[in-house]
Amino acid sequence: MKNVLVLGSGGREHALCWKLLQSDQCDELFALPGNAGTSQLVQNVDIALSDFRQIGDFCEKNKISLVIVGPEQPLVDGIVNYFQENHPDIHVFGPDKEASKLEGSKDYAKEFMMEFGIPTAAYRSFNTDQLEESMNFLDESNGPYVLKADGLAAGKGVLIIEDREEAKVSMREMLSGKFGEASSTVVVEEFLDGIEFSVFVVTDGEEYLILPEAKDYKRIGEGNTGLNTGGMGAVSPVPFVSKKLMRKVEDQVIKPTIEGIKKRKLNYKGFIFFGLIMVGDEPKVIEYNCRMGDPETEVVIPRIESDLLDLISSCFSGDLSSKEVLITEQSATTVMLVSGGYPEAYEKGKKISLPTESKGSIIFHSGTKMEASDLLTNGGRVLALTSFANNFKDAVQQSMKLAEQIEFEGKNYRRDIGFDL
Repeated sequence: MKNVLVLGSGGREHALCWKLLQSDQCDELFALPGNAGTSQLVQNVDIALSDFRQIGDFCEKNKISLVIVGPEQPLVDGIVNYFQENHPDIHVFGPDKEASKLEGSKDYAKEFMMEFGIPTAAYRSFNTDQLEESMNFLDESNGPYVLKADGLAAGKGVLIIEDREEAKVSMREMLSGKFGEASSTVVVEEFLDGIEFSVFVVTDGEEYLILPEAKDYKRIGEGNTGLNTGGMGAVSPVPFVSKKLMRKVEDQVIKPTIEGIKKRKLNYKGFIFFGLIMVGDEPKVIEYNCRMGDPETEVVIPRIESDLLDLISSCFSGDLSSKEVLITEQSATTVMLVSGGYPEAYEKGKKISLPTESKGSIIFHSGTKMEASDLLTNGGRVLALTSFANNFKDAVQQSMKLAEQIEFEGKNYRRDIGFDL
């Protein structure tokens, strides 16, 4: 039996807690800081995600043997290294600081893909001293222009621009600090035209197990229009992802990535999220994430029938290769309810009214908090409504019905999740 701590406060962490509680290996479970949804399942812990010392002290005091990291920032900031140095008996599920550069630095990730022959877009990187070179490069290239801040920019650091002059203006802004330190280096990529999807693995750095794939919807507006968000909904399985395509992904992307991790001797026990695009019949990597995605987690995790805690624990006991991932045939979809104004300025603290039952669906909380006995909005993305059915269209309809029954001021959601499948 294990005492487990999940770090994070979103829908991803609520879904992980929901799943981990189903394991008979789980004794006590905590969420730090958690949200109103996790508080109904487990004990929330009021400590900042950046306060590694306090997190470590809490783990010692509560006999935590496993920490599962939800978001990317603590990983990029080196929480795994901190625990290895100060609390070596406590396992942290996630890559260390160097391995987290696969997400934390676009330049590092592209260099890694090139070294290990992983299919991706052609690119060049420019730092603040290379402004003139970057202008010449844009002059010699054809649009659309893809500009990516090298570091973490909360999902807002990627610009796709048709017009060359506009791209040059954006390049100047980025290199002069538009995204702070994150855009002190900017990666310029060739534009890839195709349909995107995501594949996830659990790995101990040597072996891996493939989890269900998903497709998420990033833009705020229907028909994939408007501003980018953290994600407005997701679907799993993805109808166009055939066994043949998954074989290609495994042979051309997953295996060489794990091989690269081994060759570089990276300390990587965690999830790998492969953001992929189908160009013709060929999968190419857009990005790596060193954790699960949100809202993809809310459709991927509920489709797993295996014991998730057992899979994660086996990354530390060396028997991952003896495990298998059992997956339900059913489709899962999630629809995000977001605050009015999101992804730009929005208000918090709006009272939420939930229906008494949500049969066939699960409500995962994302940006919520409890005040007295009131459930209130506390973020841009508020609730993820996950539903199951024999096909994704029926599952989407079910989430839509539930979306209509939930009330809070300014509520917004996309009604077309899965429209392009």
